[in-house]
Amino acid sequence: MSTDKEVAEVIAKHEANGRYLTVEDIRTFVLDEGEGEVVFCIHGVPTSSFLYRKVIKDLAAKGMRGVCVDLPGLGLSDRPEDFDYTFPGFARFLARATEELGIAKYHLVVHDIGGPIGFALAAEHKEKILSLTILNTWIDVVHFKKPLPMRLFEVPLLGEAELKSITHTTWHLGFSKAAVEHTEAIPKEEIYAYVDLLKRQDNGAAFLKIMRHFDKSEEFGRLCMRAVENVPYPVQAIWGTKDPGLTYERYGEEIKLAANLAEVHKLGASHFLQEEKPEDIAELVVEQARKGK
Repeated sequence: MSTDKEVAEVIAKHEANGRYLTVEDIRTFVLDEGEGEVVFCIHGVPTSSFLYRKVIKDLAAKGMRGVCVDLPGLGLSDRPEDFDYTFPGFARFLARATEELGIAKYHLVVHDIGGPIGFALAAEHKEKILSLTILNTWIDVVHFKKPLPMRLFEVPLLGEAELKSITHTTWHLGFSKAAVEHTEAIPKEEIYAYVDLLKRQDNGAAFLKIMRHFDKSEEFGRLCMRAVENVPYPVQAIWGTKDPGLTYERYGEEIKLAANLAEVHKLGASHFLQEEKPEDIAELVVEQARKGK
């Protein structure tokens, strides 16, 4: 059975593989490996750059520079009480982060709430985007409804109680049902690390703010669509078809239609496809980067 010490060692190793920088007075953690063209990855909830650790390592092995910033309120980044924990707020923050990192152009990879955040980022900075890769997410923000297990976090008191109930044991159970198809291939201490990276110093208070500030406005919806309509960069979608929440039939097809894609790359994985199919994802990103030249 994994101990707290083993989980702490996993997080310490992850931290050692990245570095910190200050963005808008926020101490921000960045996983940054490899050399070459930049692949800028945006994570969702309740995760962090930890979810991309395998993908970034594979990108580095294929001659790319993989970068993922822990969003404020999540992972190893600061959790200021007064931060703008909205999708547009995160998009503005990541635009500043790329400037601090000295990244002029990049291939963009988005997932989960990193989808709407990344779409806003791409729409407002099209000249910087070399390609866009979309993993399990949604683009019709106006009509989006959270999967049932995530809706409780919206409700005061109930959300706090639901968050408190997340422990190593309960997370592992949910992880196997909703996030990863084959949990036996992942060490338990790595699965448990997600919980510790979520809660940390504020016990997940910032996470609740994020969950209660999804932008569903028509204006933001139009902004997201501008990231995939008549754009100067190539777009592809890669989908974990075993995802019980963001299903391919509903959300994969939505992305396919919105981006006018001939096909979607389907992988036999669940919502955290970065855990199960990192090399496949990295290879498809690299292939698209080569085609774009």
